Amino acid sequence: MGAESNESLDVLSVFLTGIPGLESQHGWLSIPFSTMYVVAIVGNSLIMIAVQEDPVLHEPMYLFLSMLAVTEVGVSVSTLPTVMGILWFDAHQIDFDGCLAQMFFIHTFSCMESGVLLAMSYDRFVAIYNPLRYTAILTLPRIICMGLGITLKSVTLMAPLPILLKQLPYCHTNVLSHSYCLHSDLIQLPCADTKLNSILGLAIVLATFGLDSLLIVVSYVLILYTVLGIASEEGRWKALNTCVSHMCAVLVYYVPMIGVSVMHRAAKHASPLVHTLMSSIYLFVPPVLNPIIYSVKTKPIRQGIFTLFSCKRK
Repeated sequence: MGAESNESLDVLSVFLTGIPGLESQHGWLSIPFSTMYVVAIVGNSLIMIAVQEDPVLHEPMYLFLSMLAVTEVGVSVSTLPTVMGILWFDAHQIDFDGCLAQMFFIHTFSCMESGVLLAMSYDRFVAIYNPLRYTAILTLPRIICMGLGITLKSVTLMAPLPILLKQLPYCHTNVLSHSYCLHSDLIQLPCADTKLNSILGLAIVLATFGLDSLLIVVSYVLILYTVLGIASEEGRWKALNTCVSHMCAVLVYYVPMIGVSVMHRAAKHASPLVHTLMSSIYLFVPPVLNPIIYSVKTKPIRQGIFTLFSCKRK
């Protein structure tokens, strides 16, 4: 049985579902999807380049923003090949190893994004609680260590998922419910006990997204407590205004995630189209909105991007 499973795994492929009920509209749907990918990849890449090139942006807040942009590009690039392959070429089939690789990168970059948002909330807390020692606390070596720690944690936690899935036997039609490979989808495919995979997946979610969101809430409680201690109303508003962009980024990231989780549990019998749209919002909207939010709300980022284009024209 094991030999047969391994042999079948070598030629195993997975069928990805497009957008249920709108298969005939894939050509038209490719326009908004490709637009979102362009905005996400170009917008976040511009932020990364602006932070790297402009010395004014070599501050902790903008270095963390650059890390966030890296994760957003990573998520977008991870889903792009299969999503656009289905919409443009009706290419629903993907090699099993390729599916596992895509799953690993999607979840790893999503985990990194959550970790960076937590680091950014700590950055805002330090800036408001102890502004005089802000740059002394968040030095460049510490920021680099935080970035490396977030990356190492994400890779280490996500690496077992594809390894465990690779060991299981697959002996029925391997159809996924999305245009990309997710762990929650893949553990439905094996014709064997996947309890270990489910427990590990839940433990990873709690240890990353659950813990990160809890610590972000704690950091903002401390921020509000500190802000309320500021004597002048103008000072309070000025302090809170520095957190607006980050609060928007947190909401854009966590609200769709919570929505997807609620849909999977409370609305299992809802239309497949609804589940697909909710998952798409979770993966596609944050990479699109974050560069727009930070470009609109953060003047130094706008100036850094304008400087890039003015330098190119020269």
